[in-house]
Amino acid sequence: MWKVVYMAQSKTIADHIYQLLTKEGFLIKIKPVYKNIPEEENFYEILVPQTEVQEVHAILMENGY
Repeated sequence: MWKVVYMAQSKTIADHIYQLLTKEGFLIKIKPVYKNIPEEENFYEILVPQTEVQEVHAILMENGY
């Protein structure tokens, strides 16, 4: 099961988090919150498998998210 670990306020932030976490070896999904909004104005959910939530939270905190 996938769990939301972060809500990014832009596609740029979501992409940066994606790169950070995939570099660490985690599986990541990015899902836009709204359907009919331009990419840069939308919010994005960062999802990871439930078993990796605690580790990902620690990495996000270490990196200022």
